[in-house]
Amino acid sequence: MYRNLEECIIDLEKNGHLVRIHEEVDPYLEMAAIHIKVYESGGPALLFENVKGSKFRAVSNLFGTVERSKYIFRQTWDAVQDVMSLRNDPIKAIKNPFKYMGTGLAAWKALPLKSDSHPAALQEISISDLPLIQHWPEDGGAFITLPQVYTEDPDKPGIMNSNLGMYRIQLNGNEYEMNKEIGLHYQIHRGIGVHQDKAVKQGEPLKVSCFVGGPPAHTLSAVMPLPEGLSEITFAGLLSGRRFHYSYIDGFCISNDADFVITGEIYPGETKPEGPFGDHLGYYSLTHPFPVMKVHKVYAKPNAIWPFTVVGQPPQEDTAFGQLIHELTGDAIKQEIPGVKEVHAVDAAGVHPLLFAIGSERYTPYQQVKQPAELLTIANRILGTGQLSLAKYLFITAEENQPLSAHHEVDFLTYILERIDLHRDIHFYTQTTIDTLDYSGTGLNSGSKVVFAAFGDKKRELCTEVPNVLNELREVEHARLVMPGIVAIQGSKFINYTEAQQEMKDLSDAIQAKGPLPSCPMLILCDDSQFMSEAINNFLWATFTRSNPSHDIYGVNSYYENKHWACDNVIIDARIKPHQAPPLIPDPTVEKNIERLFVKGASLEGMRL
Repeated sequence: MYRNLEECIIDLEKNGHLVRIHEEVDPYLEMAAIHIKVYESGGPALLFENVKGSKFRAVSNLFGTVERSKYIFRQTWDAVQDVMSLRNDPIKAIKNPFKYMGTGLAAWKALPLKSDSHPAALQEISISDLPLIQHWPEDGGAFITLPQVYTEDPDKPGIMNSNLGMYRIQLNGNEYEMNKEIGLHYQIHRGIGVHQDKAVKQGEPLKVSCFVGGPPAHTLSAVMPLPEGLSEITFAGLLSGRRFHYSYIDGFCISNDADFVITGEIYPGETKPEGPFGDHLGYYSLTHPFPVMKVHKVYAKPNAIWPFTVVGQPPQEDTAFGQLIHELTGDAIKQEIPGVKEVHAVDAAGVHPLLFAIGSERYTPYQQVKQPAELLTIANRILGTGQLSLAKYLFITAEENQPLSAHHEVDFLTYILERIDLHRDIHFYTQTTIDTLDYSGTGLNSGSKVVFAAFGDKKRELCTEVPNVLNELREVEHARLVMPGIVAIQGSKFINYTEAQQEMKDLSDAIQAKGPLPSCPMLILCDDSQFMSEAINNFLWATFTRSNPSHDIYGVNSYYENKHWACDNVIIDARIKPHQAPPLIPDPTVEKNIERLFVKGASLEGMRL
C-alpha cells in the first residue's frame, strides 16, 4: 500500500483516476469551484500543480466516488472489514476461528511505531506558505477541510490514549494573527474537547498537532466511528497496511508520514470568532467563538501535497466518505440497537436533519390493531445514539410482506405515507438539541425532533397529480406534485411566526372546508414550488434543512388529545426564515473564469461543465 500521498497520486494517474491541472489556479474560490464541477460530473481526482501564491501542490476529489475510494484501499479492504466485524460481534471468532485467525495479527501489525528522530528533510515553513483555499464567497477566510487533529489525554499521555479527529481549521481572516494563530471548530463532547477539559482542570494548555496529507488511510481514520478500544491511530495503520510512524519535536507529536504538520497549543478560556464557513447542509455556518490555537511551528515535507475537499449543498465528496464508512462499519448499528434493521442518514438533506429507519415490530401479535409499538422504543434508542441524536426528523417503519430499503427514498416515503395514521403516529420532542450547524431551530444547538412511525395495513391511495381541490383554493399558489402523496405550495415570504401561524390557519381552514383530502397526507409550503418539485433531492434538502418540527409543522384539522397532537393532513413550512443561515451561492464571475480550464487544449478538456 501507499507509504505517502504522492504514491497514491501516481497510482491513480496511471490507472485513469486522476488528472493534473497545469494552469495557475487561484485558491480564492476558483479551486473549490473547479472541484465542485468535476465532482458533479463524476470526474477524477484533481492535482493542482500551480496554486497561485503557494509553492505547494494541492489535490482534491480523492474520495469523490466509492469506487475510487475502494480502489485506493483495495489491498487492505477485506482485512479491515473482518476486524471491524469482529469488533462489532466477537462471537464470530468463536464460530469461525480459522476465518478470523489473521485479524489479531493484522491489528498487531497496525500498532503505531515511534522513531527517535523525525524525517531529516522536514522543513519549517509558515501558515502563509500554505495553499490558502477559500471555498465560498462569504467564508471568513481559508480553511483546512481534511485535517487530522491529534491530541493526547493529559491524564494519560501517549499515542495509545490519543484522539485523532477531523475538525475544520480556519487559517486566516477574522481576528486571527497571521502565522501565529488559527481557529479550531469542535464541540466539547468530541475527543479533543474531553482532552481540553482535562487540560483546563490542570491549568495547562493543550498541545495539538494538525496533520495534513500522508497516506489516504490517515485521512479516513480521522472521521471513522470506531468501536470502543480501537484507536484511530491503530485503524490508520490497519487501513494503510503500514504502521503509523511518529516522533516528537518540542513535546509535540509529529506524523512522519504527513505532508504537513502544524503544532501549537490551546490555552484555557481563549476563544476567537470562527467562521462563517460554507458547510455540508448547503448553508453558511455563522460566526461563533471557538478555541484559538497558538501556532508553535509548521512543517512540510519536500514536494508536499495539500489535500482538500469542498462541502456545500449535498451531495458532495463527503457523501462518498459516508458511504465508505457505512460499508466498513457494516452492521454496527444493528449490534448497538436491538431490533434495528437499517438506518439511513439521508445525504441529500445534509445527513443529520433526516433519518429513514427500518425496525422490527414484534409486539403486534398481541394487539388487535396493527400499529407502531416496538418501533417507538427503537425510535427512542436511535435518537439517543451518537451522531444519530442530531437528527430532527425520523421516519421509521417495519417490513411486512414486501422487501423495503431505507435508501430508496421515494419508495420508502411512499410506503410510510400509505400507512401512517396522522391521528396517532406523529410524536414530537420539543426543546431539545440539534446539530450545531443547523440554524433552523430556536438557537445554537437548540430545536426539536419529530418521529413519523407507521406500521400496518395500507390506509390510502396517494395522489399522483395535484388534487383539483387544491387548485381551486385562492390560498394555494403554484401547487406542484413532489412525489406521490406530497404536494409543494408556493407561499409568500416568511415574515415571522405570528404571521405564519395565521397563514397556516387560513390554509388549513380552506382545505378543511372542502372536505377530507386523504390522498395527500403531506403539504410543503415553500418559497419556490418549481425548485421543490423538479428533483427529489431538492425536496429532501429544502424541506428538512429549513424547518424546525415544533415550530414549522402544522396540520389540517389539528387538535390535541391527552397531550398528543393529531391532524388530517400535515403541512410543513419549509420557507427560509430570517434567523436561518444564508444558502451557499457560487460567485458568477468565478464560474465564468474557470471555464478556461474546460476548453480545447486545457487540462480539463472534454469534461462536462
